[in-house]
Amino acid sequence: MQKDILLTMQEDLERALQKPAAKRRWAMLLDLRKCVGCRACTIGCVSENKLPPGMAYRPVYEYEQGTYPKLSRTFLPRPCMQCDNPPCVAACPVKGPEGATWKETMGDAAGVVRINYAKCIGCGQCVPACPYQARAMDEGNFHTEGTPELMRYESMPSFEYFQKQQRTAKHQPIGNARKCHFCVHRLAVGQLPMCITTCIGRAGYFGDENDAQSLIAQVKKAAKIQILKKGAGTKPRVYYIANEKLEVLYG
Repeated sequence: MQKDILLTMQEDLERALQKPAAKRRWAMLLDLRKCVGCRACTIGCVSENKLPPGMAYRPVYEYEQGTYPKLSRTFLPRPCMQCDNPPCVAACPVKGPEGATWKETMGDAAGVVRINYAKCIGCGQCVPACPYQARAMDEGNFHTEGTPELMRYESMPSFEYFQKQQRTAKHQPIGNARKCHFCVHRLAVGQLPMCITTCIGRAGYFGDENDAQSLIAQVKKAAKIQILKKGAGTKPRVYYIANEKLEVLYG
């Protein structure tokens, strides 16, 4: 029986975590030929990060091409691209190493664009700065709002928070910008991002692309890779394999 690629990627992850952060490059590759639009990745992410109504770190968009009877449909997951040249960081007015958002260079999360909710002033300038619409403001809504009781699972601290406070009207991340972060809290304990593990079609690949033996590096080398908005100069770390030219769908 062929080994599930999740097991291979788990082994790759454990090997990568033994390397110094400076020699490791986290990346994600999404094979749209396998994506069936089930949105298991979206729901898994919402559950993992206790996201409020209307917010999805991992949305999946649908694009239809052609005319009847020759139609094609492409499902396009769009997480944060973890850009090496992130416009959102440049747009944030809270600058410096203690700023509200930055490109991480240290530890297990090296390479990930992060947000410190305690530093975020809620100005929202980073949201329109992202060319991928990967950021959104937490407006303080709850799924069980208006019911007899607000469920504790909605207000309890999430693994992604820097400060382990409750998510209530008086605490972060309400009023702050939020986005995908490659599940850095899972990486820290040797687990793959939730969206990768919940994909029923095994359309997602994750790992250290600097490791030539890793599955993501091998798939990337063997396939024709595309990125979104190449002309934006953002240098994303999320790659795609697709039958269509993605610049036509999402230029």
